[in-house]
Amino acid sequence: MRIGFVGTGLMGSRMAAHLVSPEHELFVYNRTRSKTAGLEAQGATVCESPADVASRVEVLFSMLSDPDAVQAAALGTDGFLDALPGGATWVDCSTVHPEFSRRMAAAATERGVRCIDAPVAGTLVPAEKGELLILAGGDTDALRRVQPLLDRMGRKTVHVGGNGQGTAMKMVINTMLAQSMVAFSEATKLGESLGIEREALLNGLIGGAVTAPYLAGKRDNFTAGQYEPAFPLKHMTKDLHLALLSAYQAGVALPATAAAGQLFAAAREHGRGDEDFSALFDDIR
Repeated sequence: MRIGFVGTGLMGSRMAAHLVSPEHELFVYNRTRSKTAGLEAQGATVCESPADVASRVEVLFSMLSDPDAVQAAALGTDGFLDALPGGATWVDCSTVHPEFSRRMAAAATERGVRCIDAPVAGTLVPAEKGELLILAGGDTDALRRVQPLLDRMGRKTVHVGGNGQGTAMKMVINTMLAQSMVAFSEATKLGESLGIEREALLNGLIGGAVTAPYLAGKRDNFTAGQYEPAFPLKHMTKDLHLALLSAYQAGVALPATAAAGQLFAAAREHGRGDEDFSALFDDIR
């Protein structure tokens, strides 16, 4: 099978690496060409534009930073949607919002292209190991066609519903992820203000019933004050904005999410955007 991958940054490069195999041809594009070097060394063909990728493939994956980047790659100058052959499948793994996913699916359908939104839950290590949780929205037959490829990148695929529902589930997950980091950071701030040493706080909270399990993997960050990005804080800020936009469109109020969004936005303003989102732990002190 001829497979394309547009967007080979932190996550995309690791996901695309699982598609390199003797039975498949992989064609890749990234706006910053140097980020395709590792895949090229493994045998992928580097293309000059999203359209160049699309003209060569049957299935195209995209993993881009935000809705604007997805729209530009899909429908902008040298965009891939007009270059994909009829009957091809586009799998968008980007974290966007449900209304946008449905709009892009409609644009794909107009061109005879099947579309699946398939954002992922997990960061760099699961991406490297092929252990991501994939949240899929779209037609069952289209999903069945690409499932063997998704199985290379993820440990499990959850088919949530039609187009936009995979993205909706990602909004739900990241809302919980952000708020658990806020709660942990504020709770430890309180503990330190009451005279409890940080190490004792971490010992008492991490691994306990009230603490999100993923925080155990962030312990070294909190201890050292070093926040190498597994999930950059700027992306969490963007995702909270999209969650709040989705809530507005659905007519529901999310006051705690709005507060979390402001805290992450403030941390980004303080220069922490390129650090891991767990840098919020230090920023609110």
